Amino acid sequence: MCGNNMSVPLLADAVTVSGAERETAAVIFLHGLGDTGHSWADALSSIRLPYVKYICPHAPRIPVTLNMKMVMPSWFDLMGLSPDAPEDEAGIKKAAENIKAIIEHEVKNGIPPNRIILGGFSQGGALSLYTALTCQHQLAGIVALSCWLPLHKAFPQAASNSMNKDIAILQCHGEMDPMIPVRFGALTAEKLKSVVTPTKVQFKTYPGVMHSSCPQEMMAVKEFIEKLLPRI
Repeated sequence: MCGNNMSVPLLADAVTVSGAERETAAVIFLHGLGDTGHSWADALSSIRLPYVKYICPHAPRIPVTLNMKMVMPSWFDLMGLSPDAPEDEAGIKKAAENIKAIIEHEVKNGIPPNRIILGGFSQGGALSLYTALTCQHQLAGIVALSCWLPLHKAFPQAASNSMNKDIAILQCHGEMDPMIPVRFGALTAEKLKSVVTPTKVQFKTYPGVMHSSCPQEMMAVKEFIEKLLPRI
């Protein structure tokens, strides 16, 4: 592996699932609040493609207002989980820059941006949406699980310089989610259709599923990745 990981803080200790053959594509996947990259590295291993590299960074540990200022892995501070809750704008923008540094690193090491999918679950999915929609590189797609679009009032204007107006988005949500209600996911899908080509936004919901993934959702993720990152 060429290139220096140490210059990209999140990459230095990220969990990476290497391809079984020459890597021609990458999936960067961001975990949810209080989690680490390990759980999603395991989940993605079960649907992996042999020519794709999966990168699951760990969020920094910070005090989280929503959880009585307890210190835990969090991409940015959270004050609330409703569409009108105040947001950590500076923290969201800084986190997005750190993810863009990972994308930049992969591009420098020979994986073209249009062979990179950015995804995440919950807070990680939120960050993947914000990062991709404000990114100067044209990415292959976004996987947004059980999440929302941060700083949604700033869009579509916030995406005016983005290369991703025509990006494919797979958004999935459990219908029984008690943390981020499926209605919030549906509002997010509608908002996304004002930012990117509306037909490129898929919103799938899963009956009986709470704030988690399920096998059917993972199969949808696998199909989405296979379609956007075919073998070359």
